Amino acid sequence: MALGGGTFIAQNKILPGAYINFISLAKATSALSDRGIAAMALELDWGPEGEVFEVTKEDFLKNSLKIFGYDYSHDNLKGLRDSFLNIQKLYVYRLTSGGVKATNAFATAKYCGPRGNDLKIVIQTNVDDDQKFDVKTVLGTTVVDEQTVISSAELQDNDFVTFKTDAQLTVTAGTALVGGDNGIVDGTAHQNALDAFEAYSFNALGAVTTDDTIKSLYAAYTKRMRDEVGQKFQCVLYNHAADYEGVVNVKNKATEEEPALVYWVTGAIAGCPVNRSNLNKIYDGEYTVEADYTQAQLEDSIKNGQFTFHKVGSDIRVLSDINSLVTFTEDKGAIFQDNQTIRVIDQIANDIAVMFNTKYLGVVQNNESGRISFWSDIVKHHEELQALGAIEDFSDEDVIVEPGESKKSVVVNDKITVVNAMAQLYMTVVVA
Repeated sequence: MALGGGTFIAQNKILPGAYINFISLAKATSALSDRGIAAMALELDWGPEGEVFEVTKEDFLKNSLKIFGYDYSHDNLKGLRDSFLNIQKLYVYRLTSGGVKATNAFATAKYCGPRGNDLKIVIQTNVDDDQKFDVKTVLGTTVVDEQTVISSAELQDNDFVTFKTDAQLTVTAGTALVGGDNGIVDGTAHQNALDAFEAYSFNALGAVTTDDTIKSLYAAYTKRMRDEVGQKFQCVLYNHAADYEGVVNVKNKATEEEPALVYWVTGAIAGCPVNRSNLNKIYDGEYTVEADYTQAQLEDSIKNGQFTFHKVGSDIRVLSDINSLVTFTEDKGAIFQDNQTIRVIDQIANDIAVMFNTKYLGVVQNNESGRISFWSDIVKHHEELQALGAIEDFSDEDVIVEPGESKKSVVVNDKITVVNAMAQLYMTVVVA
């Protein structure tokens, strides 16, 4: 007679034997999510339209010509270079509406915008076979593609142009593409960008604009996403007193472009580790920062919730890593103005949400065993934060997981003490 065996759900088997379940170990349930991811809607001269596209730091360094239409060192990419000083990934939405692609008799630019007007098609007779043509795509002075064909029907589209396969190839020293235009950038374009960003997770959202209506749109979007949707990030705006912990209000102008410091600050906010602060961080970007303030003005900037750069010798440094919150309540005290605090609580909110949605939602039963498992994962997560020095004095007794009002709900009460960077030194020296 055969013994019993196989898998089990309940311990109710009758036959003797070995009943063994094999399950995958749930991975990274308490792991901290990565930082260093930003999102920006930008007015660009080249690139995909109406969609979010991802650019890693490596992509930006190696392929900026293909992605943005300019090589890495070009002045038009100064802002992006500032951002990538502190981030690893940028989600980009190109702001354009009604743009036109440059074109000529042989090809049409891949994207709309004025950068397409810097493209030209050079056609020469092949030196080895006079029945063939060498067709070059040139951007500025750079040859970005070269093909040898008998007719236009053989031409393959490249990263910069779509060829007209019915064109009659004729020798030309260079026929420029013309008519490329960005169209207009309005509030609708920004709204479309924000709608598209809802599907992505990032640490900071930046808007390089002086338009108060657009800034208000970004601030309202940030508040809705943080408070109603649960997507935790901070928005960086120039000269916008939002009075909200989710909005960082940049005070300083850049000489070259008034709101341009938003690029660097967006990167710094997104890329700052959860256990660090941007306090006293040196501005190492390329813009000229207007930072001539008196002591009294610097004090006022902190009181007003302004992220401010100031001069320290020959350096330009961050005065205080704060957000725009200035109205303090019993629920949100002055500690919520500190961005290091916000990074910690946002980290917790995002990580626990991911943990619950991927491991527990619809999978684990809402009984004592399931709640203990959830409690254990939260404790492990917080212990990692404490090991990093992001929080202190944490005890597993600070986390309580209880059943909610319905059979399906779980209530978590959690207490943490956030560690902040040293900001003031009060020292008394007694001299004998």
